[in-house]
Amino acid sequence: MRHRSRHLELHRTERVGWLRAAVLGANDGIVSVAGVVVAVAASGAGDAAVLTAGIAATVAGAMSMAAGEYVSVQSQADTEQADIATEIRELREDPEAELEELARIYELRGLDPALARQVAERLTAHDALGAHARDELGISESLRARPVQAALASAAAFCAGALLPILATLLAPAMRPGGVVPASTVVGLLLSGALAAHAGGAPVLRGAVRVGFWGALAMLAAHLVGSAVP
Repeated sequence: MRHRSRHLELHRTERVGWLRAAVLGANDGIVSVAGVVVAVAASGAGDAAVLTAGIAATVAGAMSMAAGEYVSVQSQADTEQADIATEIRELREDPEAELEELARIYELRGLDPALARQVAERLTAHDALGAHARDELGISESLRARPVQAALASAAAFCAGALLPILATLLAPAMRPGGVVPASTVVGLLLSGALAAHAGGAPVLRGAVRVGFWGALAMLAAHLVGSAVP
């Protein structure tokens, strides 16, 4: 009688690419747009100017985040592609040396020489390039750089985060966001930090407090800058 394993493992490494970009984009959207709104409001500007500044910061920030994330991750992707191209050439020109290199890698990981050689031969026969990319270069499919995905996730997350201070500005009593926006921003950052920590498998409270603290500090700095403007 065969027993089917019911042991299911949940790993979060495949979330690293989009999660990092999404968390960064959302937090930046909340903090930077809220900072602009608070600073402009503290300077004594009119309601229309405060709202316009917030919307302009949202549009410019989303585009900036997308562009910066794309360029950054594309640089990583270019490096990965160059390394893979080198491996393709080396596998074509000297497959025996590449086989020995793979076997040495497995020896260093604890296999005895005979078994390491056998594993290297089997993996080479199955997918030589995949084995070298994974075990020599550290490039796996779940962790590959995806520039477009990272850019879109970052821009969308920025807009989602920026929506909080924009809505707070619109819904503030008599369009006075000076107190409503900072309070809602800190609450939003606490929730954002908690959700990001949960998605990444980290302690929720620590993630929430960490993000909320820096957001509150940013709001204070923005208010001081706006207040200093004559």
